[in-house]
Amino acid sequence: MIMRIFQVVIRPGKETEFSRFFHETAIPLMKGTPGIVSVLPGAPRPDSPREFSFVMIWQDLASLKAFVGEDYQSPHIDPAEAELVESRVIKHYDLVEA
Repeated sequence: MIMRIFQVVIRPGKETEFSRFFHETAIPLMKGTPGIVSVLPGAPRPDSPREFSFVMIWQDLASLKAFVGEDYQSPHIDPAEAELVESRVIKHYDLVEA
């Protein structure tokens, strides 16, 4: 399985707008995506008020590529969130099951 960690930093003043997008659009979209085993959305904390994240567990690389395309190592964002996001980071790992 593949663990995909997606983190974004929101533009100052856009936190409320992005939070609405995150909860109403992004989380339901990811939870309903074929190939996703688990989705762990992360909302900001007081020490990082503009940072949101997703930890996603994918069945396999083929499932991930079916969703984002061959360029799975680039952080893809919905056009609706593009103007709200200052920066984004994506990382991939092989899941280690304990």
